[in-house]
Amino acid sequence: MNTPHTPREKTKVKYFNKLEQISELKSDERQTLNKVVDTFVFRTNDYYQSLINWDDPNDPIKRLIIPDAKELNDKGQLDASNEHAYTVAKGLEYKYDSTVIMLVNETCGAYCRFCFRKRLFMDDNDEVTKNISEALDYIRTHPEISNVLLTGGDPMVMSTSKLEPLVRQVREIDHVRIIRIGTKMPAFNPYRIIDDPSLLEMIKKYTTPTKKIYVVAHFNHPVEITDAAIQAINLLQKAGAIMVHQTPLIDGVNDDPLVLNELLNEMSFLGVTPYYVFQCRPTAGNRTFSVPLERAFEIFEMARVKCSGLAKRARFAMSHETGKIEVVGLTPNQIYFKYHRSAQNGNSGKFMAFKRNPDAYWFDDYIETQNTIDFPLSALNVQEWVDWGLMDKS
Repeated sequence: MNTPHTPREKTKVKYFNKLEQISELKSDERQTLNKVVDTFVFRTNDYYQSLINWDDPNDPIKRLIIPDAKELNDKGQLDASNEHAYTVAKGLEYKYDSTVIMLVNETCGAYCRFCFRKRLFMDDNDEVTKNISEALDYIRTHPEISNVLLTGGDPMVMSTSKLEPLVRQVREIDHVRIIRIGTKMPAFNPYRIIDDPSLLEMIKKYTTPTKKIYVVAHFNHPVEITDAAIQAINLLQKAGAIMVHQTPLIDGVNDDPLVLNELLNEMSFLGVTPYYVFQCRPTAGNRTFSVPLERAFEIFEMARVKCSGLAKRARFAMSHETGKIEVVGLTPNQIYFKYHRSAQNGNSGKFMAFKRNPDAYWFDDYIETQNTIDFPLSALNVQEWVDWGLMDKS
């Protein structure tokens, strides 16, 4: 039994990058799946592997982390949301006026097979930057930027000695009020948090009464919410981090209303605000993990039926090239969308109706427009938007 005077021994988590290290796979399976790994890299760790029930052929964690031969059947785009078009400096994306994305790392605690940024893990990709000076200069000269999201890759894979200088330099920019850290480490390897008091001290140090650090935690299935994961969440919260949760809706992982309901509820019970449930992006290799959009929305709504108001705060949305497009409703003949956030402020709030398409997987699959309403522009004159700085005069 540990006492305050006898620190707990650190848990050593071992990482695997080769299928040959996964003893539960048969040799013929490895031979087939290594062809996938040649295209889309593989990474996991022994903690996360321990969550797999190998006796269940449909185990959700196995589905999430072990390659699938069907990944090679899809010739989608590597940059499905055209993030490149919004790159304004090395490693810096600026799509929404108040928020920038800083790509600070090209490694994760494990690699989700449905990752929408799998291009970052390829040898010829150079989008991630280790030198953030250019990005910081850009942020300093744009006082409208109040939110900086550190992502990649997973920033929490980095040692605290490398992460802390990034956080410090961003915090030194006065108009940046929120630093977000996108991470799946509480699920992939909670001991990264449990065993590193310096990480918690860093969060405490750079959290102030008026400037917060948000941890955007990725949990995809309730099985990931282990005792260790709960401990990691509680430690982050105690250090001052505000925690929110997001997940894509993934075939064979959480495309069951009861599973998604449990996930959203458990997050709310832990004080981790449900933030987004995303439609799986049409990134290369991802079609086998995607659920048709209208079915996905039905699953999302069914999951929320038995959620409290606190647990049902998540929005079901697509991170589309043009903005975050929320799915807001279905009728027998129509599907309704709204720009939750738009790369062009004039489109924010725009309401759109299309003829239903049960075979659609993405916004671009909808062609037959039924109606569009430019809200709130319909209620406000354009000059007011210009006066508020939400639209330029052009």
